Amino acid sequence: MPRAPRRKVMVIASLAFSLVNFRGRLLERMAANGHDVIAVAPDMNDEIRAKLDDIGVGSARIFMERTGLNPLSDLRTFRSIMRLMKQERPDVVLTYTAKPTVYGGLAARFCGVPEFYALFTGMGYAFNEANPTGRRRLARSISILLHRVGLKSLKKGFVYNSTDLAELRDFGMVPVEAELIRVSGSGVDTDHFAPAPSTQDGVHILFVGRLLRSKGLAVLADAARMLKEQGVAFTLDIVGPEDANPDAIDPEELRNWAEEGLIVCHGGVSDVRPFLRDCAFLVLPNIAREGTPRAVLEALAMGRPAITTDAPGSKEAIRDGESGLIVPAGDAAQLADAMRRLIEDPDLLARMGEAARAFALEVHDVNRVNQTLLVHMGLEEASGTGQEPDATGETARERPAAGSSAIAE
Repeated sequence: MPRAPRRKVMVIASLAFSLVNFRGRLLERMAANGHDVIAVAPDMNDEIRAKLDDIGVGSARIFMERTGLNPLSDLRTFRSIMRLMKQERPDVVLTYTAKPTVYGGLAARFCGVPEFYALFTGMGYAFNEANPTGRRRLARSISILLHRVGLKSLKKGFVYNSTDLAELRDFGMVPVEAELIRVSGSGVDTDHFAPAPSTQDGVHILFVGRLLRSKGLAVLADAARMLKEQGVAFTLDIVGPEDANPDAIDPEELRNWAEEGLIVCHGGVSDVRPFLRDCAFLVLPNIAREGTPRAVLEALAMGRPAITTDAPGSKEAIRDGESGLIVPAGDAAQLADAMRRLIEDPDLLARMGEAARAFALEVHDVNRVNQTLLVHMGLEEASGTGQEPDATGETARERPAAGSSAIAE
């Protein structure tokens, strides 16, 4: 693979496991390109350090409270990151999620880091509503202000969907001159998530994710009830851990759905592939926006179509009518209709499964996503004609110039 000049790269995250689970292939490719890479997180532990060491990546721990807006705690976070940057003197800093991006960006500017990049994986709680009120409105105002201050030296940002990109520009959260580039989420390892025949009898439908109302679980239960009342035969498998989030589904409600015969709960699992292998299709009926739903990408890679909603982030993850179906967010009746359509039409299901795998290879493959990131950060030389395609299937250099009024790509 093409080499770029050797540089020292610092990647800052809010969760150590994400550096391995979601960014491991990216970090490994940076190191393979000859760069000196250090991965940073507040909960760095021996297990993660060992995995990073195996791929030639260093590690460090910082102070950070992932949630909340305690000024003293956030000041301590900023000082912790700045101390590490002064010690390591990186040439390039890449951050993702809110606090690493805000305080990592601010520290990079104070420490004179030559190049600062940010990966915007989602806008978070404060941006879930178009016109927030009360505490959510205050949280949004604070988030906007912090991003404006923290991102003054941002060179380029990588964004998962057009809605997030538009809001970053509309709210002035990034400098006008900073280029924003769309990528297809964190990508999916299409070798690890490879197609395999089901070992189950009957139709299994799969939900994978945190057990939250914003993921559309209550809507999904209503849709399942409608189909059961119509005599449609299927099993709805729910994979995901219980959550302490205020938006979480109450455990008693989950038990009631299970006793009603609507769902089968499997809890959290370390490897979702057996469930993806044995499902006919995935359902992720998001009500709220998210960056790019990883569960959908993994299903597509394994040749399983997905039913999702028109919520920002979700609607961009598939091609409606080809690799899956898109329904209106919060509409249980239309969700039930889409589920019934795939259950009762095996030929359509098979065609969509083939298209899903092809779409994953074409757009969502982790190698394609990582190439886009590395080329734009100057950590890998572009190959071919110079028109380096990005991970959304577009050509990166054909994008509107920074500051253009054309926001959606």
